[in-house]
Amino acid sequence: MIRYEIIIYWSEEDSAFIVEVPELSGCLADGATYQEALANAQIIIQEWIETARELGRPIPEPKGRLVYA
Repeated sequence: MIRYEIIIYWSEEDSAFIVEVPELSGCLADGATYQEALANAQIIIQEWIETARELGRPIPEPKGRLVYA
């Protein structure tokens, strides 16, 4: 499973949870519930990667966990 940083927040304007994937430009999802938004994000991340491969575009490596010294 590929792991990218995600940001999930509630949007009053959209009446939905919004998910942003900062490492994948333009990769966004939403959902009526937190769980639905997260599930939709997993689908969109996979589709983003598949599209990038088809177009021959680079796919960023996930940043992974932060390491504190």
